[in-house]
Amino acid sequence: MVERSDIEAKAKQIEKALVETKESVQEKAVVVVVAVVAVIIVAFLLGRRRGKRGAAIIEVFKA
Repeated sequence: MVERSDIEAKAKQIEKALVETKESVQEKAVVVVVAVVAVIIVAFLLGRRRGKRGAAIIEVFKA
């Protein structure tokens, strides 16, 4: 026969597992977000550098 205490114990185990899973997913999400932001910043800075280096300078003189 299943008793109330058995059901409560199982419910606590499930809740504990859910909390642990949530925390691990949040930690991984933070790492992924930081990595994506870092890649975007590096790409932006490299793009700026390349754009400045290859830019043609045109001077217009009025006679």
